[in-house]
Order: sequence, then C-alpha cells, then structure tokens
Amino acid sequence: MNANLQFVRLLQLASPALPVGAYTYSQGLEWAVESGVIRDEVTAGRWIADLMQHGIGCYEAPLVAALMVAWSAGNLAETATLNGEFLASRESAELRAETAQMGFSMRRLLHDLRDEELAPLAKRLENMPEVAFPTVWAGIAERWQIEPEAALAAYLWSWAENQVMAALKAVPLGQAAGQRLLAELGRRIPEIAVNAKNLPRSNWSNFTPAFAIACARHETQYSRLFRS
Repeated sequence: MNANLQFVRLLQLASPALPVGAYTYSQGLEWAVESGVIRDEVTAGRWIADLMQHGIGCYEAPLVAALMVAWSAGNLAETATLNGEFLASRESAELRAETAQMGFSMRRLLHDLRDEELAPLAKRLENMPEVAFPTVWAGIAERWQIEPEAALAAYLWSWAENQVMAALKAVPLGQAAGQRLLAELGRRIPEIAVNAKNLPRSNWSNFTPAFAIACARHETQYSRLFRS
C-alpha cells in the first residue's frame, strides 16, 4: 500500500462519517454540562483536554498501540486479553454498552467494505463473542498498514472531535468556538500519541474519577440528547 493510500485510509478511519454511531455518545460530557462543570468554551476545553491527556492518552491510546502489535503478530490470545481488559475497564453500564455497540458496528463494517485486505481480520473476529471498538479499529489500522504513531494521532483526533461536537450541542457553543477547541486539542495530540505509543503497560492508567462519576450519573439524567 503506497503512502498516499495509507493517508486516505487513515482519514477514513478518523472520519465522523464512519457508521458506528459515535455521534450519539457524549461519554459523560452531557452530565458535566447539566451539573455546571462545563458551562462555556473554556471549561469545555479544560474537561476534554484533561480527559484526553490523563484518561484516553494513558490507557485507551496505549491499548490501541498494543492491539496493533498483537494483530500484526497474529497473537490472538493477547488480542482477546486486551479486548477483555478494555471491556472490564468501562466504569458504567452506558460506557460498556457504547464500546460493545460500536465494536459490533465496526465488525459489521468489515464485511460491508468488501475489502480483501480486511478478510483475515473479519475471520479472526468471528470467534470473539463481544468485541470492543478499539479492538476492531486497531485491527483495521494494522491491516491497512498505517504507521502506529499516525494511527494513534488519528484515534485521538476522532475522539476529540466527537467530544467537541457533543459540546457544541450540549453547552451549546458556536462553530468558531468548536474550531478553536479543536485547534488547541490538535496541538496536544502529537505529543500524547508519542507518549501513548511508548508508555509501558505497567504505567497504563484510566484513573479519572470525575469522568467515571459523570458517566454513571448520566444514566439517571432526566433529559438527555446522548446515549452516554
């Protein structure tokens, strides 16, 4: 696969048009708005940036990197272990349902794309009864020969963009504010991606109590736009 095609495939994986339903989830951000923790552009940026650096960047992104290595080596036992650990790490029922639903949709997309390069991955996933979204995403990135550091940057960008879009609807914020937030988040992503790629497994951590509380309380929030 040439470099230009790899780049195009990377854009495809990071696109909000990916039919996995990511836009229906806020990952607790909606409750943070309801509670007043997020109330404007500044507080939205602080919430998203802190979670990206201390949560997604210290656990989910390193896990994606490890999954890409496991898929590349054909280590199905390690892939299954990482998949199970990620499912177990979800702090609320909504978060677990989110990654399982998106993983299911991503696995179905493997067949819908009709890409021969992805056929071996689809075959390997058939024996996994429940698959997390990062597991399938990392597998596709590996099959499309995307460089791990670039894949992590794209994964982080996709997550950040979805969070900003949720903030635009829930706060609400204007489009210009959203672009300012994305510009600042984007500035941080390269460093977070490098750190995630090199982070030893013993240092992985998703200890973000405020995030966990927000996700749990969202489940009983009276009025909701999002599913998490």
